[in-house]
Amino acid sequence: MKVALFGGTGFVGKYITEELLKNNHTPHLLVRPGSENNVFQPDKCKVNIGDIRNLKTIELTIKDTDAVIYNIGIIRQFPKKGITFEAIHFEGAKHCIDVAKNLGIKRFILMSANGVKYDGTMYQSTKYLADQYLRNTDLHWTIFRPSLIFGDPKDKKEFCSQLRDDMLNLPLPAPLFYKGIIPINVGQFTMSPIHIKDVASIFVKALDMEKTIGKIYELGGPKTYNWIELIDIISAASGKKKWKIPAPVTPIKLAASIFERFPFFPITKDQLTMLLEGNTCDSTSTFKDFEVDPISFSIENLEYLTPK
Repeated sequence: MKVALFGGTGFVGKYITEELLKNNHTPHLLVRPGSENNVFQPDKCKVNIGDIRNLKTIELTIKDTDAVIYNIGIIRQFPKKGITFEAIHFEGAKHCIDVAKNLGIKRFILMSANGVKYDGTMYQSTKYLADQYLRNTDLHWTIFRPSLIFGDPKDKKEFCSQLRDDMLNLPLPAPLFYKGIIPINVGQFTMSPIHIKDVASIFVKALDMEKTIGKIYELGGPKTYNWIELIDIISAASGKKKWKIPAPVTPIKLAASIFERFPFFPITKDQLTMLLEGNTCDSTSTFKDFEVDPISFSIENLEYLTPK
């Protein structure tokens, strides 16, 4: 099968590309100028250089394919560079959906996110709008909404390696965020980490599974962890023992609202909001449907964090 993959050079995209090739599919990738070296096995892919805001390059990528996977996403925006949640999550997805419809390409798989909602953060609301736009088409769509994705980022960054570098490597205690003034339920928000290999496997298997058409799947790992447990496991995998202290989120949000437009600041106000909301789901039936034995979130499976 020829599969148009948008977002094929990032952390998740490289694993999806590898999984596509492993299953004898041919990835057709849209790659930004300057990112050509980030393509996994480029000699086995059809690579088109262009931009997600350019309809001609989108058409060139989707033309003569059998399915489309939209996997482009950002975790923070830089409006002065034209990098916004609306442009990437909604407008980019909308362009690809429209082109697929015009070219008669029926199969469309969308990477969304767990917890998306109309009245959420800009990250959540733009993902939600893309979901709704796709659902209101006659395409043979499937939407995946993953929780926290972890796994060896190779030359990229993912949640655990980012947390290690931006928080655990600092000579300061790790913050246990809480709402309000009084430290109640400190660090008790939870997540369901899912391994990147499981995500990639499910995406590619869905291409040939007719029963997944018209369905939305939440993707989370087999176990839920609170923030304290996450820090302890990631610290241990990184060869560290980290002190932790309660940290009220309000002043940190205030600082983030001022400095988040600068790349050096490690977190945004919206990221803090979503962090405290938690990010969990039960994917037991999904793993069964896709015949996937989920990889656990453990020190052994986080060995890529260990200092070399």
